[in-house]
Amino acid sequence: MERWYRGKGVSPEGSAPGQSVPRPAATSAGAPTDAVLLGARILIIDDEAANVAVLHRMLQRAGYSRLAESTDPLQSASLFIRFRPDLVCLDLHMAGLDGFGVLEQLAPLIPPATYLPILMLTGDSSPAAKQRALSLGARDFVTKPFDMNEVLLRIRNLLIPRFMHLELAGYNEVLERQVRERTRALEESRVEVLERLARAAEFRDDVTGQHTRRVGQLAGRLARCIGVGQAEVETITRAAPLHDIGKIGVPDHILLKPGRLDPEEFAIMKGHSTIGAKILAGGRSSLIQMAAEVAHHHHERWDGAGYPVGLSGDSIPLPARVVALADVFDALTHDRPYRTAWPLTDVLLEIQHQAGAQFDPDLVAAFMGLPHLELI
Repeated sequence: MERWYRGKGVSPEGSAPGQSVPRPAATSAGAPTDAVLLGARILIIDDEAANVAVLHRMLQRAGYSRLAESTDPLQSASLFIRFRPDLVCLDLHMAGLDGFGVLEQLAPLIPPATYLPILMLTGDSSPAAKQRALSLGARDFVTKPFDMNEVLLRIRNLLIPRFMHLELAGYNEVLERQVRERTRALEESRVEVLERLARAAEFRDDVTGQHTRRVGQLAGRLARCIGVGQAEVETITRAAPLHDIGKIGVPDHILLKPGRLDPEEFAIMKGHSTIGAKILAGGRSSLIQMAAEVAHHHHERWDGAGYPVGLSGDSIPLPARVVALADVFDALTHDRPYRTAWPLTDVLLEIQHQAGAQFDPDLVAAFMGLPHLELI
């Protein structure tokens, strides 16, 4: 049988006239107040109803109002989950399931980093019993028959570190959240600087400066189309605009040349992928790491004839394969200093023709199902 109580405590009975409920000496700054301690959730588990009644009355008169109790040890785990106590008063010797068995059931329900005290109630003061209970998670013992002052002091002394632990955990959570927020802000600032660098580089051969933005949006849509998870889609969308950041290192007379590049000039142009990877190297965030990967490999080809490494097939990182297709589509459908935009039908035919050669054939198949006019 189990009961939950949340009533108003009354003055304790059974103490000498003028004697108050025992309290420890004043605690240091930061220790929980009496109001906090008396608001603790206390779970009582004992198969003897009389023992439960005595302990319940003792706690209630001391001012504890959030109490739950059970005389069925087999229900201990379910009641623990529902009540979420701050302290458990547990009898050691019970029929059906003894205190050791209850401790074993409760152990997996208490997170390792959590301080949740269990006070054992027992008439067995043998060292073996105490050692076993302590090894299973018990924090303290009270020997039957109870002394009211001792029980209340032990409960209070167990609750003080419980609430200090909760306060510290909450403070640490706030600090961790602040660190995460500041780290994210710093990372966003760094990404913003890199994006502006990429746009600066792009302005040299795209007067609108919109190529990188469009490539990012198309890469994200294409990644989503092939079933990439939302978090990675967002990362690809933000990493893709940095694919050509290495063009910062390409001389104007090559980057803006209106005609075909000669072999020496093309070799210099190809170096932008390596330059971009070096600019983005060493990033600690997944975004910068992916951006470095994309910058380095977005000119690899499915058939292995690309650069700078000559990777082929699935050995080319998926984000780089996605950006490669998005980059070519956007480049061919817009004017460049060295040529005018192709008609959309010609662009689509060329992409289909390059499936399995320049591009991942599965990506091409997915790309052909997108609304192409919206992507220009």
